[in-house]
Amino acid sequence: MNREEFLAGLKTALNGNIDSALVQENLEYYNQYIMEEMQKGKSEQEVIQMLGEPWILARTIIDACDGTDRETVYEAGGNTDSYTKQERKERVESSVAGLLRMDTWWKKLLGLLVVVMIVLLIVSIVTGLVRLMLPLIVPVAMVALLIRLIGNRKS
Repeated sequence: MNREEFLAGLKTALNGNIDSALVQENLEYYNQYIMEEMQKGKSEQEVIQMLGEPWILARTIIDACDGTDRETVYEAGGNTDSYTKQERKERVESSVAGLLRMDTWWKKLLGLLVVVMIVLLIVSIVTGLVRLMLPLIVPVAMVALLIRLIGNRKS
């Protein structure tokens, strides 16, 4: 597959699923990306293989635009060994950043549940400590009160 075929496949997969201005913006971006990578010394075929199938890339773009964050398999049939360590690191970092964004209802709900769980954990630890210390605190307080009362009577 060459650059023109890749971009045509991407355009076909994107058309009707996102705004036409976004389609054009993505086509220009990937055209520019392919050209830049070729200037760095990679062949057109290597760059296109690294990007993967156009329909998978389109699915990722569509999901990013509508916020569904569906888990997709990209790079189908692509050779991930062709990536440098830096490229793999950047892909992982961008994936992690995508997971940490609170842009969908289920992520917000999950965040709220985590906060509630932390609060419950703190409350249970504090109450557990109070229950543990109560048998010691009550007798010590009673002894201290008695000493004070006895000390006040002598005066």
